[in-house]
Amino acid sequence: MAGKILANLIIMGSGVLARAFVQAYRQAIANASKTGVAQEAMQNAVRKTSKAMTEHEARQILGVGEQASWEEILQKYDTLFERNAKAGTFYLQSKVHRAKECLEAAQQTKACNGG
Repeated sequence: MAGKILANLIIMGSGVLARAFVQAYRQAIANASKTGVAQEAMQNAVRKTSKAMTEHEARQILGVGEQASWEEILQKYDTLFERNAKAGTFYLQSKVHRAKECLEAAQQTKACNGG
């Protein structure tokens, strides 16, 4: 009999604790939304994941030097992109693509600045 009472108390107590936990979690989310903490955390997460590739890193990925022509860059890009499409990984293929985009943006900036 005492075991049954103890089991009921444990079950009831865990139910009360679970409801209290859920209520506290909801209140924490509501407080974070009011103060902008949640939005700030999301913005920080986006900033960390959207680190821009440097021109130097892009040149290393494509294996081209500082003096490489745009045609040479495109040729390296095509070769590496196709190679990774067949036997590589999507990650490497996306890195090659981002490297080309980075160098393309750098090329356009130089053209706009007269360099």
